[in-house]
Amino acid sequence: MIRGIIYIVLSGIAFFIVNFFVKLLGNPENDIIPHLQKYPAHELVFFRSLVSFLISAAIIKYRGLPLLGNNRRWLLLRGTAGMLALTIFFFTLHKLPLAIASTLQYLSPIFTVLIASQLFREKVSKMQYFSSLIAFSGVIFIGFNGLTGGFSGQKPDLFWMGMGILSAVLSGVAYNAISKLKETEETINIVIYFPMLALPLTGIWCLFDFTVPMGIEWLILLTIGVFTQIAQVCMTRAFLSTDTAIVAPFQYIGAIYALFSGWFIFDEKLELASIIGVCLVIFGVIVGTIFRAGKNRRKEVELIMEPEAEVLS
Repeated sequence: MIRGIIYIVLSGIAFFIVNFFVKLLGNPENDIIPHLQKYPAHELVFFRSLVSFLISAAIIKYRGLPLLGNNRRWLLLRGTAGMLALTIFFFTLHKLPLAIASTLQYLSPIFTVLIASQLFREKVSKMQYFSSLIAFSGVIFIGFNGLTGGFSGQKPDLFWMGMGILSAVLSGVAYNAISKLKETEETINIVIYFPMLALPLTGIWCLFDFTVPMGIEWLILLTIGVFTQIAQVCMTRAFLSTDTAIVAPFQYIGAIYALFSGWFIFDEKLELASIIGVCLVIFGVIVGTIFRAGKNRRKEVELIMEPEAEVLS
C-alpha cells in the first residue's frame, strides 16, 4: 500500500513539473526564466512525443516485442484520442490559469465511467451520477467566476474551458481503450502509439509554425518529455501495486500543486468561486473513483464465491 501511495505522489509531482514547464514556455512573459521564447502548443507536443517515442522504441527493441502490437484497431483509437487530448490540454495550459486547466483535465475519470456505460454496457450507479453532478457543479462555479472576470492575472475564456472539458472527454475514451487492451497488449505497446501518431501530425504542423529552441530551452523540452514518461510509469505502477481506492485520492494532489504554483509563481490569483469549483471537481471525482473501485472489488469477490457456491449446492 505504501509503495502504491509513493508511486502516485511521484506521478503527481512529475505531471506537475511537465505542466509547469508547458505553461512557462507558453507564457514566457512571466520572466521566471529570463529571455525564453514562446512556443506553440503543437511544438511542445512534438518534442514530448519525440522523447517518449525514442524511449519506448528502445524498450520495445530491447524486449523483442512487435512494434505495432496485436489489437491495432483499439491501439489506434487509444493513440488518436490520447494525442488529441494532450494537444488540447497543452493549449488550455497556455490559455487558462494553471489550476483551472489542470482541474478540468481531472474530469476525465467521470467521462471514463460514462463512456464505459455506452461502450461496454457498464452499469452506472446513482452514486456515480451523484459524484458526476458534484464535479460538474464545480465546473459551473469556475465558469461563473470566469464570466464575472474572476481569474486575476489572466483573462477568462469560456471557449478554452469548453476545450478543457473536451480534452477530458477524449482522455476518457483513451482510458477505456486501455481497459480493452490490457489483456492483449504490453504496456509499452500501448504507450508508444501516442507518440507514433503524434510525431508525423505535429511534425507537419511545425513546418508552418516552429520556434527554433535556444540554450536552456533544449533542456526544458527534454525535461517535459522525460518527466512525462516518468509520470506515466509511476502512475501505472501505483495502480498495479495496490487498490485503486487507496491511491486514487493521492492522484489529485497535483491540483493543489497547480493551485499554489499558479498563485505564487504565475500570479494567477483565483477568486473564492473558482477555488470552491476546484474543490468540488476534485471531491466529486474522488468519490466517484472510490465508489467505482469498491463496486469492482465486490464483483471480483462475487466471481470468486460463485464456483464455491456451486460446489456446496
